[in-house]
Amino acid sequence: MLSWTFGRSRIVQCALKIAHGNSSFVLFFGKREDTSITAIRHTTGSSIHDEEDKAGRPTTPWVRQVISGVDLMRHPKYNKGLAFSDAERDRLYLRGLLPPAVLSQEVQLERTLLNIRSKDSDLEKSTYLQGLQERNERLFHRVLLENIEELLPVVYNPTVRLACQKYGLMFKSLPRGLFITLEDRGRVFRILKNWPERNVKLLVVSDGERVGDLGDLGVQAVGVPISKISLYTACGGIPPSIAMPVMIDVGTDNEELLRSPFYVGVRHRRVRGDPYYEIMDEFLTAVKRRFGNTVLVQFEEMAYDNASKLLNMYRTEFPCFNDDMTGVAAAVLAGIMAALPKTGGRLSDHRIIFVGEGAVVACIAELYATAVATQTSQTVLDARRRLWLVDAQGLVTRERGDSSTLESYKLPYCHSGPECRDLASAVKLLKPTVLVGLSTHGTPPFPFTPEVLQAMCEACKHPLIFPLSAAMPECTVVDAYNCTEGRALVATEQKVESVMLPSGRTVTPAQCTSTYIFPGVALGALISRCTKLRDEQFIAAAEAVSRMVSEEELSRGSIYPSLCKIRDVAASVAKAVAQKAYEGGFATALPKPHNLYEAARQQMYHPQYRRYR
Repeated sequence: MLSWTFGRSRIVQCALKIAHGNSSFVLFFGKREDTSITAIRHTTGSSIHDEEDKAGRPTTPWVRQVISGVDLMRHPKYNKGLAFSDAERDRLYLRGLLPPAVLSQEVQLERTLLNIRSKDSDLEKSTYLQGLQERNERLFHRVLLENIEELLPVVYNPTVRLACQKYGLMFKSLPRGLFITLEDRGRVFRILKNWPERNVKLLVVSDGERVGDLGDLGVQAVGVPISKISLYTACGGIPPSIAMPVMIDVGTDNEELLRSPFYVGVRHRRVRGDPYYEIMDEFLTAVKRRFGNTVLVQFEEMAYDNASKLLNMYRTEFPCFNDDMTGVAAAVLAGIMAALPKTGGRLSDHRIIFVGEGAVVACIAELYATAVATQTSQTVLDARRRLWLVDAQGLVTRERGDSSTLESYKLPYCHSGPECRDLASAVKLLKPTVLVGLSTHGTPPFPFTPEVLQAMCEACKHPLIFPLSAAMPECTVVDAYNCTEGRALVATEQKVESVMLPSGRTVTPAQCTSTYIFPGVALGALISRCTKLRDEQFIAAAEAVSRMVSEEELSRGSIYPSLCKIRDVAASVAKAVAQKAYEGGFATALPKPHNLYEAARQQMYHPQYRRYR
């Protein structure tokens, strides 16, 4: 729209471009408007009118619907940068808008890696990758897929949490996520319709209350759902167009954020209780109405009480899960299953001590007990008797003085036994074969000291050690191997380098991450169009991951497959998840594919460039 102003009048001129063959015609039409604003001025002044005066007269935003030229280059879904061929540059009106060189996606990938590796910190690398994703979606996902081992800590934990802390300073006005507040009650369905994609099949939803050890980050936690969706695409082949990150902003209790002038969320204390569940109910009801009952909903970075209650309320409405609870639990279970050829025996033979503050350790224990009950004739109650919790006060037992005030998630593992105020005493008493440390609240209550690690060796030949706390691991990998004479099988939360033992043997500690689980679970839900997710599907996912560990990897001390095989792992997990859905009768994609593994591979999104007409 073009306009010229002459004195108090303005001629508004609109152009309509009509294409015909290789020619184009432009029709102009317009009218004269009186632009005098004297009549609406008041001597007393008006804040609304003053703001309008400063911003100029209102206008109507409009865009061309045919994507070509600059619009095509600015659209991350279609932009290919210098990879546009000469013929494409002529057909799509790109000639002269790009340097003359034509660079393949492989060359662009190499150049991108050089730029990433030139950055001084992981946060700078993350910022660069965010910019690439906003410019060129396919190149971003290919870089991530083909370098997942190197870039996983950059796009996910721990770097994503640092990026969330600085989100207010780094915010860009691009629709990277959907934001819903308490003030949106009554119009949530209309807001869902504002999202540019209609065929949404996956939502990652967060309220930002519990972002790992950083606690409450409010709306700034939106970076976690965004990074999760990147991993869904790169690792599981989920098309980015069908995934949507959602931030439910109900306030924050973070004083620093509330005082910051750059905080981009609502500025009030976090709302809990009925108002919280009312907005969540309206949102999830709107999701079902808008996208159907097979849309997968993942709850992320929520407080345990809220997440568990939402799962219990809506797990029969559509498939939903919480990755911090079920995904991490399935990853730990997969590692223990994969180690069975080396440790010997069955799952039911293990004795496990879970050390940490927070409900995640209890979620791991519960999924493990369910897996034991599934594979044997035992009940879940029987399986729980071999699982013990250690919190900041020591071993959780009925004889402990505070047993009557324990959190609800600890009660199933509050057994009869002597009082042990430290971890070493508990290990010597119970003689566990597996030691899992995972704290979500600050530093771990008890480190894995040399005394603890040496006591583990007395109970079994190959103890399993999982120091998984993000803020501060319970022990280093070197200490775990040295104190157990290299016999331990170790898995950490972050990837670490191989270790040379005093004997000269090189061992490779594994990385225990839910990235092995949740992309395949989503892919399995997608190909089966299941209406619910059950624990048996996550147990099947863990079994699928454990089967992907080769004998060579196990001989090197790794109890997880290499991340470079992540798409093969995702396809195997998807097959197992979909199979359970069909067996349970809650898969709606009928008839059932003859080969679920091939169906999963064919469903995957591939980030290679496409040719344009």
